[in-house]
Amino acid sequence: MRVSSFFAGAALLISTAFVQPVLAQSCGGGFNNFVSGLKREARNSGHDRVTVDRFFANVRQDPATLRADRSQGVFQKDFLDFSQRLISQGRIDNGRRNAQRYDAVFDRMEREYGVSRGVLLAFWAFETDFGAVQGDFNTLNSLVTLAHDCRRPELFRPQVFAALELYETGNFDPQRTKGAWAGEIGMVQMLPEDIIRNGIDGDGDGQVSLKTSAPDALLSGANMLRSLGWRAGEPWLQEIIVPSDLDWAKTGLNHTFSVRDWARMGVQPREGNLGATNLQASVLLPMGRNGPAFLAYPNFHVYFEWNKSFVYVTTAAYFANRLEGATRYNAGNPTRALSGNQMENLQRALQNRGHDVGGVDGILGAKTRAAVQAEQIRLGLPADAWPTVDLLNRL
Repeated sequence: MRVSSFFAGAALLISTAFVQPVLAQSCGGGFNNFVSGLKREARNSGHDRVTVDRFFANVRQDPATLRADRSQGVFQKDFLDFSQRLISQGRIDNGRRNAQRYDAVFDRMEREYGVSRGVLLAFWAFETDFGAVQGDFNTLNSLVTLAHDCRRPELFRPQVFAALELYETGNFDPQRTKGAWAGEIGMVQMLPEDIIRNGIDGDGDGQVSLKTSAPDALLSGANMLRSLGWRAGEPWLQEIIVPSDLDWAKTGLNHTFSVRDWARMGVQPREGNLGATNLQASVLLPMGRNGPAFLAYPNFHVYFEWNKSFVYVTTAAYFANRLEGATRYNAGNPTRALSGNQMENLQRALQNRGHDVGGVDGILGAKTRAAVQAEQIRLGLPADAWPTVDLLNRL
């Protein structure tokens, strides 16, 4: 799968406030019986029988969707490798051209929703290459397939009924609506529930057209971020310079201090000024103490409502800064990253010591980082949450 289209499906728009509990026998079993159950539930919820039958008439299980769901090894890459793969000068130039082209839209977005233009430009770039690659999966087939699959039915089952609501208003075609493998639609890839709750008619034509209208897509994405807790006018991620004698055990997203406190500990901005002194923030070291360093503000955590991947979120937040004029990060000289197999061995060793790493998947996510840091503290190692071969050998 092409890099540009991968993130059209990989960036799951997870709005946890809308996820419904899993119902009894809500996944698995024969696919046709499962669809019959969906139809029955829809009718019991008040949807017209004829409409429901038409909506589900041609739905099919999609093996390609399941393959895509289980083929996300790219998230095993480290931050430097991942970010350099996604961020090119061409994407930066294209982003800045789109910023100029839709300057009035971004002005409105910043004024009404408090979301800085670089944030949506970065998502627009990663999700669909500014609308060029929106995905060619039949959306209904993907949603029903993933709802039937028992890996995450609590996320996808509600999206099926949200798509039915869009169909009833003429904004979804069961046979022709296409998008990412995970059911997202449009230029910034939004799930049906998010479209219903946060869709904005940005161009004033009376419709919310996320596939064909950049103003609709951008303002809808900003509205969703605001609904997820985005704080207007505040930063999200800032590159910093950290002193060599910083207490590394205080770093990581699981530790926060005021900007004033970080400044007292010797943290300095690489460019510009630090955020307001009363803001809470975390020192983020995606490659450990010898790699790039960032200050992560409260808005950074909202990114995880867009995508759960640590490396994707950090890259998207950093790219937003680049699109707004920040210089390239100081890559430093970090210790070599563990391979996928080594990371899985590390996660098993951490599990054996009682840590919750969120599953053995070879991905250095937030839970694995916290567990690594805890073991570094126990072993008297620099506790920067960056796993090394030495740490693996000791465990």
